[in-house]
Amino acid sequence: MAGLKILIANATLATLTGTETYVRDLALGLLRKGHTPIVYAPELGSIAQELNRHTVPVVDNLNRVGTVPDIIHGNHNTELITALLHFETVPSVFFCHSWTDWISAPPSHPRILAYVAVDETCRDRLVLENAVPQDRVHVRLHAADLERFTPREPLPEKPVRALVFSNNANHWTHLNAVRDACKRAGIELDVIGAGVNASALNPESLLSNYDLVFAKARCALEALAVGTAVILCDAVGSGPMVTTAEFDRLRRLNFGIRTLSENPDAELLLREIRRYDPKDAAEVSRRIRITADLGSVIDDAVVLYREVIEEFRRRTVSDPIEENHAVAEYLRWMTLAVRRKQAQHESMLANSPTLRLRNRIGRIPVMETLVGPLARWARRNGRVDPVR
Repeated sequence: MAGLKILIANATLATLTGTETYVRDLALGLLRKGHTPIVYAPELGSIAQELNRHTVPVVDNLNRVGTVPDIIHGNHNTELITALLHFETVPSVFFCHSWTDWISAPPSHPRILAYVAVDETCRDRLVLENAVPQDRVHVRLHAADLERFTPREPLPEKPVRALVFSNNANHWTHLNAVRDACKRAGIELDVIGAGVNASALNPESLLSNYDLVFAKARCALEALAVGTAVILCDAVGSGPMVTTAEFDRLRRLNFGIRTLSENPDAELLLREIRRYDPKDAAEVSRRIRITADLGSVIDDAVVLYREVIEEFRRRTVSDPIEENHAVAEYLRWMTLAVRRKQAQHESMLANSPTLRLRNRIGRIPVMETLVGPLARWARRNGRVDPVR
């Protein structure tokens, strides 16, 4: 059977977050199986460079794509709608990766013939919040590239080294609680993630150095594939140690936001650390490596691609008016979504303790007496540009 040309549309390839690494693994897996992946993202970075090194075409402008793909795989709404407008005769599939991100909200368009949720939480977002017909929704759990994330040596009887594996970890989120818990347990702790300026392009080379990992979602899955014990934890909350007793439930939820039901608290995390069991962790890892193989997930995706392509071929000619109305509705929705986000950020800034303190200081007469002459002196001497 002939290989497919798949255009993968993603919001960005400039960072090392979940969908970027997902796109990398998907594209490389499709390439290995004889297909032609083409990746589109308006922002490019290290992931794009890695894909290029492996001969996967990556573009930030669809005008550079000199062929018509067989199908569009969209991970984010704006980029998918852009691709649908550019390629007017191509069907698509939308993959929902997040319960919260506005760019992961499902768009409606006549040529989006299937929707995929990466867990049951995202399925509820599609069906219960956005009225996507249930017969159009498929659940496809995330997988790990088992050729990259190879098993480590057996875990020690007690954890010695731990890792926070999260782009959201910093002193204002859950990191301090994890540090406190690990200190009390006598465990050395490291951190990987953008929040502490310590991103890792190849975490598979690092995870085997740790006995215990604090992570969620894809990061948790990859750590489990290596064989570390994992406590579900991130900025939004903390959850349990991943054990065989709860494996099925936590796996269906992608080890994600619905599993993080507690506030990150050192005492709670210490309780979970005490549940560390190297034999149970080894069994969890064995189950992950049986059920979360990237190859089978890519095979399932290709089957879905072919089903969508065949359905589209059987359809009558697309109605341009219906498509234009769908795009107009998306633009209306996007405008409101962006304005709400802007209002949230402005509210956060307005309520910032630092900003409130600065405003109070500016209203103190003695501060004006002290600071005013200094500012005028600096402007005269060219140290500070006046506000224009």
